[in-house]
Amino acid sequence: MTTTQIAVVGGVYYEQCLWPAWDQLFGSGGRAATALVSHVNQVNLYTYAHPDVEQDFVKAAKIYGFVVVSTPAPTGISFDYVHCMSTPVVRPPLARITALEPINVSADTVLRFGMLEGSGKVDAKWCVYDPQSAFRPESFWENGSQAEHLAIVANRSEIIAMGGSSDSEISAKALLTRGAEVVVVKSGPAGAYVYTRDSAVAHVPAYRSDLVWTIGSGDVFAAIFAAQWAVHRTAPDTAAELASRAVSHYAETMALPALQPQQLVEAPRTASSTVKGKVYLASPFFNLGQRWLVDEARRSLRELGMEVFSPVHDVGPGPAQVVGPEDIKALNECDRVFAILDGLDAGTIFEVGYARARGIPVYALAQAVNEEDLKMVVGSDCKVFFDFVTALHHTAWKA
Repeated sequence: MTTTQIAVVGGVYYEQCLWPAWDQLFGSGGRAATALVSHVNQVNLYTYAHPDVEQDFVKAAKIYGFVVVSTPAPTGISFDYVHCMSTPVVRPPLARITALEPINVSADTVLRFGMLEGSGKVDAKWCVYDPQSAFRPESFWENGSQAEHLAIVANRSEIIAMGGSSDSEISAKALLTRGAEVVVVKSGPAGAYVYTRDSAVAHVPAYRSDLVWTIGSGDVFAAIFAAQWAVHRTAPDTAAELASRAVSHYAETMALPALQPQQLVEAPRTASSTVKGKVYLASPFFNLGQRWLVDEARRSLRELGMEVFSPVHDVGPGPAQVVGPEDIKALNECDRVFAILDGLDAGTIFEVGYARARGIPVYALAQAVNEEDLKMVVGSDCKVFFDFVTALHHTAWKA
């Protein structure tokens, strides 16, 4: 059997999530290395690590079967989430993270991620680069990195920042002219767009999953794309397709390593895409917790590409003779409802019943409602979910 190998350069960070509960030591580098062991024979991870982080992560690496080569760091770094679509709190704050010298890696095949402590300076024949920065994504070549064959895999905002245009396609093509061979624009529920120098853009769908877990999904995509394109030399659109399938499995199971290629191909998956439209956000908003959740739901639905009508934001408080007709008017103008049922608020229950009587689909979050109280909701064919982010995605998909 031919021995295949890849060097991964990326961060190893603590990750905590309140809902669903998650307390792991992964980061982009650690997660990608773990995902890759089912696709590549030998995986070497190069990272910065505080001694405590190194001690903990080396144990995990031995279990999964990859090697960790660490550069000392003065502190560990953690990401804290309320839910997996929330903005994380980074500890220590970014301004207090010591900037370290680049990690130099020379190998035939490299997967390089952006890191908070520094960067990976790579010299490779084949390289996949994911900048992993919501603030200022570093250009691949900025620190002197070089590769004979380079693929840049990044989300839309990162491609725009690196390419210099507000149009992601123009930015992707600009990166191709600067030396990239492939540019993959990750676009969330819309899938990914694959640009190459000598062919038309290819679209690869995202795939639905019963559960939606998004922390690290981009790391898994980059890892499997790197394995398939840079190691096994499959076509970039084929590599992206398999990577998208791997993300769907990870989102559904929260499990690593990734399934092997044949398993990914054979697993039944339904392509997903955000169905454009207007969502009516039905929820109580009478205390701090309720109001926070409404704000998070509104922000997240917008992030998924939805137009959102929220009574508390778009109508506000007022007499029943004003609020009632305005809300009913908005319900009639929306093509789906996202309802938060916890608390069994009378107004929310009325809005759900009205929507179903009008044939408007309802996607409901119910974490603290007993089965008997959900009987009419379930019986009227509302889609009921226990997990917040899963409910949001199924609303966007309008399954």
